[in-house]
Amino acid sequence: MFSKFFIERPILANVLAIVIMLIGVVSLFELPVAQYPDITPPTVTVSAVYPGASASVVADTVAAPIEQQVNGVEGMLYMSSKSANDGSYTLTVTFDVGTDLDMATVLVQNRVSIAEPRLPQAVRDQGITVQKKSTAILEVVALNSPDNRFDDLYISNFATLRVKDRLARIPGVGDVSVNGAAEYSMRVWLDPNRLKSYRLTTSDVENAISEQNVQVAAGQLGQAPTPPGVDFQYALQAMGRLQDVEQFENIIIKTSYDQAGEVVRLRDVARVELGAQTYNIFAQQKGKPAALVCVYLLPGANAIQVAADVHKAMEEMTPEFPEGLTWNIPFDTTRFVQAAIDEVYMTLVEAAVLVLLVIMVFLQDWRAMLVPATTVPVTILGAFVAMVALGFSVNLITLFGIILAIGIVVDDAIIIVEGAAHHMEQGLSPHDAAVKTMSELFGPIIGITLVLTAVFVPAACMGGITGQLYRQFALVIAATAVISAINAATLKPTQCALWMKPEPKGKKKNAFYRGFNRLYADCEEGYARIVTWMTDHAKACLVVFSVLIALTVWGFTRLPTGFLPEEDQGYAIIAVQLPDAASQIRTREVVDKVNAILADTKGVADWISFGGLSILDSANISNAASVFVIYEDWAKRGKDLSQRAIVTSIQRRLAGIQEAVCAVLIPPAIQGLGQAGGFEMVLQDRGSLGPNVLEDASREMILTGRTQTGLAGVSMTYSAHVPQKYVDVDRVKVKTLGVALSDVFGTLQAYLGSAYINDFNKFGRTYQVRIQADAAYRLNVDDVKRLDVRNSAGEMVPLGSLATISDTVGPQIVTRYDLYPAVSLYGAAAPGFSSGQALNLMEQMASAKLPQGMGYQWTGMAYQEKKVGSQAYFIFALAILLVYLVLAAQYESWSAPTCVILAVPLALLGTLAALYARHMDNNVYTQIGLVLLIALASKNAILIVEFARELRAEGKSIHEAAVHASRMRFRPILMTSFAFILGVVPLLTASGAGAASRQALGTAVFGGMLASTLLAVLFVPVFYVVIQTLSERLAARKKK
Repeated sequence: MFSKFFIERPILANVLAIVIMLIGVVSLFELPVAQYPDITPPTVTVSAVYPGASASVVADTVAAPIEQQVNGVEGMLYMSSKSANDGSYTLTVTFDVGTDLDMATVLVQNRVSIAEPRLPQAVRDQGITVQKKSTAILEVVALNSPDNRFDDLYISNFATLRVKDRLARIPGVGDVSVNGAAEYSMRVWLDPNRLKSYRLTTSDVENAISEQNVQVAAGQLGQAPTPPGVDFQYALQAMGRLQDVEQFENIIIKTSYDQAGEVVRLRDVARVELGAQTYNIFAQQKGKPAALVCVYLLPGANAIQVAADVHKAMEEMTPEFPEGLTWNIPFDTTRFVQAAIDEVYMTLVEAAVLVLLVIMVFLQDWRAMLVPATTVPVTILGAFVAMVALGFSVNLITLFGIILAIGIVVDDAIIIVEGAAHHMEQGLSPHDAAVKTMSELFGPIIGITLVLTAVFVPAACMGGITGQLYRQFALVIAATAVISAINAATLKPTQCALWMKPEPKGKKKNAFYRGFNRLYADCEEGYARIVTWMTDHAKACLVVFSVLIALTVWGFTRLPTGFLPEEDQGYAIIAVQLPDAASQIRTREVVDKVNAILADTKGVADWISFGGLSILDSANISNAASVFVIYEDWAKRGKDLSQRAIVTSIQRRLAGIQEAVCAVLIPPAIQGLGQAGGFEMVLQDRGSLGPNVLEDASREMILTGRTQTGLAGVSMTYSAHVPQKYVDVDRVKVKTLGVALSDVFGTLQAYLGSAYINDFNKFGRTYQVRIQADAAYRLNVDDVKRLDVRNSAGEMVPLGSLATISDTVGPQIVTRYDLYPAVSLYGAAAPGFSSGQALNLMEQMASAKLPQGMGYQWTGMAYQEKKVGSQAYFIFALAILLVYLVLAAQYESWSAPTCVILAVPLALLGTLAALYARHMDNNVYTQIGLVLLIALASKNAILIVEFARELRAEGKSIHEAAVHASRMRFRPILMTSFAFILGVVPLLTASGAGAASRQALGTAVFGGMLASTLLAVLFVPVFYVVIQTLSERLAARKKK
């Protein structure tokens, strides 16, 4: 016998366990640490700039050609683009989970290259960037000047020059971006009046700069081949690219003015400074100018280690900082990850203690208790070995699997100890009792292990985000089950033979144990009577079972559905939206008011502001700002300052700001899936109905949504009626006066849109040279009319004589989703409703309200939730089927496994009741728990059915075998079940970081296992009697 081999060789059994633990310890230190597995869909971004172009022009001339080519690239889920009034264009292509991001980037780059010849020259001059985008932000390093010694331009460029590249080289860092003032640029601020006085135009300035700021390759003297006698070879140097303001000021624009030999230099017609490339955004920390350095995590990297490396690198760079410039890390997602994982580790310890407490109460022998107690470190550390082999990380999902595994892995040991103790009471020695116990239980242990692993095979094969979550949870538990079975077949019987001693006759137990034994004896006696009665009235019991099943099915169809529970991740986001066309000056004033409110809000530790950034649109616009509010530590806040309390307080006070609409957003449960929690529905103009119809349909959806009790905060940022100015150029008049139409548009772009000329070098970097009218000459419509162009006769012609300017309206941002013009509707489920209910309500509204030619799609978190759909139910059915097939193969019977399978719905009834009692929805964590319950419910049934089959084979009647097997297995079933149930209690009562996910999983498993323990042990004997009776009758008929 396999186990007897190790019982006879105890040192070998112990060495095997020690080796597993040693490798497990090494593996634990090698595993990366993260909040979740790599479940965020990979994305590739395409970005371009069309200086001076409106959002509509960018959408037509840049977005359309690029997206027509990129559409349908291999592995793409969807793509979304933003074209803004600042001329920027960003396309985000989202791929399926598991896609090779490097290859996806190459494929997108190839498609963009095909579209590039169709793009405007100004866009090609700026360059089109294609890069893989890391959506998992790790932390934000803030640089600021407490004494205001440095302005935001200096701070941001110091961060770019001295900090960004150093952090980007840290292993595990995927990307680093600097937010605040833009990088340096040589800004040439034109004076239109002075240009007119010299009869110069913007094209003259552009040509002069292009000609005189150029890189020179002057060659060499004495370069081979040369005649004999040339002893030296010299490289020639000449001033090519200019470097400082004075050199640019001296650029010659025109000579021989009025035949007097006068030279017109750039300083005569413009103000030159080393400024910022753009002035669209600003950044603050607690209301003071700052540079915000965002660090993104590389997929698969150890978040905790990378964050520590970033902090260490910043410490090393501190001596290089000038006096008056400091840094800190206000936003750090690893604080939540570390706090959540610390909480899970604490839960792990609590679960282990509670499990061992149950074992001690039932076994009442510390020697016997040591046998299952030593199972925990072997199997848990062995699980870390499996995680390394499978390429997993230490994350919330894998740790949840380990917590729940504690209650599972001790089962085999408990059953072995209980069996050995029983045989020792019959007079066998510990050695013989261990051998006999394993001869009886080796089969059930293998069967239970096969069932556990079979249950998780379908879950491990799922795709997408939910597949990643299921896979890591399932395979970790399956790994612990296999290691536990190996341990149970090798070390546990060996420990029983060595450690367990026969109880001395006449030894009196203490009062607690005597009381517990009396209580248990009464329970067992009552249980036996109930089972006897139920097996005598099997038909009535089957009717009751059918009612319970119907109730379970009905309840699950009515149970609200969700994707992932809302977590307190330690921060919230404030989206600030001013009226259409509001200037950045007004936005700064509103941000100042928000700063004052946050400074006086309890529970807020810090905040960082991104002025000019619309967090929902992921675009830069003058009338928006985004503020990240960082809470105080979870332990410091306590229960009174929960996330809901802080958010409610902030939202109430923000309502007093009349100049803007301010909304407090909860971050998504998974970073990278949308900008905020809740849902995002994308309405698409598939019939080219126009922006006005698109806006009207969107507003009707919002108004209807606000009347629905199941929806909250339904809104959008889109407007097709943003005030704008329309320049109507009289093309006939332009040609009549001898003006080139390209000069008219070039003048508008150069003066008002910031024209890019070429590059210059400074600080070892390459920066852009840009020209634009100085601020005083681009404030109102009259300034535009006073701008001049030169005709073919050399005369200056004002634009006011060539064009009329009128008021018009149009979109500030043009969104395209899968090629169609689109609008995003944002919202969330109202308190008391689930996300699944909210999505269904929105779909019903869309079907009723959207006009012909308009459709919708889900994106972000909602897309993933809808994608899961009924996939989970298919997985459950397949898991049950595999359990049935495994047991059929083991029992060599098609009927016997039915007794086990019928116990599963009873566990689901318990989960249903627990979820209703705690007002929770059926989310991914709940479904993961249900998969586990299939195995656990089957395990208890197997113990009864296996023993009943043996008794029936020995000649006992079906009824007698069922009752006796139930009574004999009642104690180990109670012991293992309550060990597991109490091990889940810390999840059930979780608080602090990551509490919502722990509570969701704990509630599902606790309720299901409790029902399985209380109901399945009653109904399984009934199932056995009915199934076995029918099976034997059919067999008898076949013989006849």
